[in-house]
Amino acid sequence: MEGENRPDPRKGISRKNLLKAAVAAPPAAMLMGGAAPALARDRSGTGQPLAPTPQCDDGDDPTPPQMEGPYFKPDSPRRTSLLEPGDTALLTVAGFVFSRTCRPLPGVLLDFWQADVRGAYDGVGYRYRGHQYTDARGAFALSTVFPGLYPGRTRHLHVKVQAPNQPVLTTQLYFPGEPRNNTDALFDPALLMDVRPSGPGREASFDFVVDVPGGEGPGPGPGDTWRAGAAYGVGDLVRYQGVSYRCLIAHQATPGWEPPHTPSLWQRQ
Repeated sequence: MEGENRPDPRKGISRKNLLKAAVAAPPAAMLMGGAAPALARDRSGTGQPLAPTPQCDDGDDPTPPQMEGPYFKPDSPRRTSLLEPGDTALLTVAGFVFSRTCRPLPGVLLDFWQADVRGAYDGVGYRYRGHQYTDARGAFALSTVFPGLYPGRTRHLHVKVQAPNQPVLTTQLYFPGEPRNNTDALFDPALLMDVRPSGPGREASFDFVVDVPGGEGPGPGPGDTWRAGAAYGVGDLVRYQGVSYRCLIAHQATPGWEPPHTPSLWQRQ
């Protein structure tokens, strides 16, 4: 069980971890073979491994869906902070949205809604509701409050995730170490966030994997020099679909890592 849920070190650094490390850490860490950052799904807060949201480079199923529940409201405001004046139970949630081929997906809609610190949902207005889009790196970040307990449920956040022109994934995110995780019939350990203290509040992370077709890109065109399977070093220049790119981090190219799809690896010139 334990070996199934943790990356196999013999396989090297996963594609997802490489992309995340290229965004979050200096290139030297990867060049020296440093460990990639832990995935949000890799631990439960008790040190025990989890049944994971699948690694996108393994061709597994996407992040599992869950029921919408009775409190969703369309037309939430676009914002990355749901905080209200006087809020103190602070929580930040950050991560990435990937395709199943490990391509970071820009422009993905994420619509969040949740209970307030007392466990109540706003059915009149849009308190603790809001939507945003992933940036060019496929990243998102949300500032909100630590949700209270709703009767019959463990603590959770609701979210809808939709890549451009693709179906909507409706799911929920959970907190490790919650007593009600063991009694909530909807709880799924694959949807546990990685949560840790941060000053007066808490930081959480989670990466979504969505099922989008045709994630490999159009391929090199005439006169292009980027090739899957080639080894590239920092500063190397390539052309892809007639555009020049400079390598930001040493890596071996693979389908799904075409320069337009991996701004953490390639800088457009």
